[in-house]
Amino acid sequence: MAYDFRTQRLFVDEPLVEGAAFEASRAQANYLVNVLRMRTGDPLLVFNGRHGEWRAAIAEAGRKSCLIRVEAQARPQPEPYDLQYLFAPLKQARLDYMVQKAVEMGAGRLRPVLTQHTQASRVNTERMAANAVEAAEQCGVLTIPAVDEPVSLEKALGAWDAGRRLILCDEAAPVANPVRALAALPPGPMAVLIGPEGGFSAQERGMLLREPFVTAISLGPRILRADTAAVAALAIVQAVLGDWR
Repeated sequence: MAYDFRTQRLFVDEPLVEGAAFEASRAQANYLVNVLRMRTGDPLLVFNGRHGEWRAAIAEAGRKSCLIRVEAQARPQPEPYDLQYLFAPLKQARLDYMVQKAVEMGAGRLRPVLTQHTQASRVNTERMAANAVEAAEQCGVLTIPAVDEPVSLEKALGAWDAGRRLILCDEAAPVANPVRALAALPPGPMAVLIGPEGGFSAQERGMLLREPFVTAISLGPRILRADTAAVAALAIVQAVLGDWR
């Protein structure tokens, strides 16, 4: 399907049906009217993560307000993305980047996990959610991933659904070819786990590898930063087992 990337896209928390009208939030109105200089009659695309993408237009534009009228659906809502992405939180700027890329790569749920070598123990989940929305607006994504509160790696594993395969990205994995390792897995729900910059501790690695639902893969001969590893891992998983096929 050809996407319209030239029209401004806006995520809204409003029901979307033909003929509906609603006020943009104050921040959105300021951005549309005062930053982008949009005026009454200008077109835009709106989506809410539930009802697909809709063509709309600015019905009234004031200095601090903006009324948007919905016209017709442009794209139906796809099935929710089922791929979960677990990661050890990073410092803020790199965490922002990683969240944006995970959304672009089709992650349906973002799950920060705290490990023994995690660099950042405090995670701003509201900022993560805002970055997820921004990435969706910019890249034509219609599904906004859920953002979980951080939990310890041990707690995440203790509550794990054994029917979901967990792909552990581990430079010490015995199978060096990640495509071959993934291709040998049966289809089913999946999650990807990226560890901290300092790697998993020996205790954590042992805890992970004892679980029957865990498959360890290498990401190749180079050591990658955690935010780079996220893109590489999600690309490989989506290409071999996910929705790129």
